[in-house]
Amino acid sequence: MRILDIREAALPMRSDLRNSVFSFAEMTVSVVAVLTDRVVEGKPVIGYAFNSIGRYACGDPMRARFIPRLTQAPPDSLLNADGYLDPAKALRRMLVGEKPGGDAARSVPVGTIETALWDAVAKARRQPLAELISQTWRQRPMEARVPCYVGGGWYKPDSKPGDVAEELQRHLDAGYTHMKIKVGGLSLAEDIGRVEEALTLLGGDPQRLSVDANGRFATAEALDYAKALAPFNLRWFEEPCHPNDFQASATIAAAYPGALATGENLFSPHDVWNQVRFGGWRADRDYLQMDPPQIYGIATYADLVRDLAAEGWGHDRHFPHGGNQMSLALVAGLGLGGCEAYPGFFGAFGGYADDCDVSNGSMPAPQRPGIGFEGQSRLHALMREVATGWI
Repeated sequence: MRILDIREAALPMRSDLRNSVFSFAEMTVSVVAVLTDRVVEGKPVIGYAFNSIGRYACGDPMRARFIPRLTQAPPDSLLNADGYLDPAKALRRMLVGEKPGGDAARSVPVGTIETALWDAVAKARRQPLAELISQTWRQRPMEARVPCYVGGGWYKPDSKPGDVAEELQRHLDAGYTHMKIKVGGLSLAEDIGRVEEALTLLGGDPQRLSVDANGRFATAEALDYAKALAPFNLRWFEEPCHPNDFQASATIAAAYPGALATGENLFSPHDVWNQVRFGGWRADRDYLQMDPPQIYGIATYADLVRDLAAEGWGHDRHFPHGGNQMSLALVAGLGLGGCEAYPGFFGAFGGYADDCDVSNGSMPAPQRPGIGFEGQSRLHALMREVATGWI
């Protein structure tokens, strides 16, 4: 199995959503397509991925360094003993000549390409990626269904009381049971009002609601929010401070008795270990939410879950960021706590397969070969455009 070509295209996300820090109006996304020499059912095997949500397109370093390192490598040097592409060997090849540190400059472009390679390998093996992940890291079948929650509660340009309940009701009607809403974009009193509004709709059950500050607060303001939120006993309080301010993180963890969450803006295993060791995170209650294609890809994420388990972090402590089928494959493959969902958000890049049936807060594991983008018609149409001439 050999790589014949790799392409990247930057596409607009086309979203006017806003969290407490920035708007997605200018956000772009890198879509990667990897053409291989394998043919299945008369069609070439093509692996796809995109660099998730919240980071801009990153095609320049891909084209300047990472794609050439793969396409110019001796083909056999990227294969495993069975003759399939080995994403771990491809990862090592892409990192040749890279100076340690500054991971965000390369973890996203490298991780997106690595994820596309996993899609291609699973398709060549005619397996769902979730099944391949489970057999590789757990030696057992993938999960049949996985829990999911809605990452919503966005701020509108004209946010007003009632907006949160209106949005969350749509998600309840669609089969979701657990929600997350934004905080930090209004005053503390107004945000607490949004929390109370959401809890009323959710029957008063605080374990069905989480809040997300998107790293908005300095330590003092984060502590104010922690004090105001603590009596609610919410499922978790996400990213209260800058993701790399481990001292602030530890201070907040010491003051907040409930569960905290972070990880989507950590870009290396070293970042994650620093959070666990120096950020005050507690394995008995807190959560980690790394984003697979943004932290060097599928294998780095799965290895982290395995290594953290040896330090007392159960698989149920992981809720990968992204709200897409790449994260879903890891949740179903590794038996993680659950996955995020962005129903109706972020255009073609949010959500799951068109035939995905959400009920009672869970969704089925994907059954299509590979990641399963082919079941997501709008997104797959964009990906096919990147692969024009190959099919």
